[in-house]
Amino acid sequence: MRRRRRKKRDAEEPDDHALGRSRGGFSTKIHLICDGGGCPIHFELTAGQAHENTSLVDLLNGIDDEMTTADGDVVAWPAAIAGDKGYRADWIDEMFLDMGVTPVIPSKTNEDRNARLAEFDKERYRQRNIVERLIGWLKECRCVFARYEKTAINFCGMIKMAFIQRYLKMIVP
Repeated sequence: MRRRRRKKRDAEEPDDHALGRSRGGFSTKIHLICDGGGCPIHFELTAGQAHENTSLVDLLNGIDDEMTTADGDVVAWPAAIAGDKGYRADWIDEMFLDMGVTPVIPSKTNEDRNARLAEFDKERYRQRNIVERLIGWLKECRCVFARYEKTAINFCGMIKMAFIQRYLKMIVP
């Protein structure tokens, strides 16, 4: 008797399903960009052990796709992008400055603050709590917090559904 071969899974599905081991156990990281009002713009998933800046380029490319019209015109582009110390690297500062965006990322404790390419703006960094509040809200969505979905594609769908719910609550109170 011949066994049926399983269908090849979706080409967009990562091999690890965006699941990996970190200090906290089996986990997934959601890298997220939002606007100044806390509206999510784009997100990327990585395995729990992946470093934060490994998905930064994909995250920024996603902004390009989300922030352009059908004609290719840019709707809006951020004047500054804030991130935590995990996104602190000289190549990231150079990339942001080349794009015309001010990097608002604090220095690590073991680096020389005077050798940075861009000056750190404390006032702008205080607004980073907007994305932290968005992540806190996202954790309240049980289907996202518990990650019931095995595949990364289905999990992305659940995150997008949560984002749609957030947009609807902002429009209709």
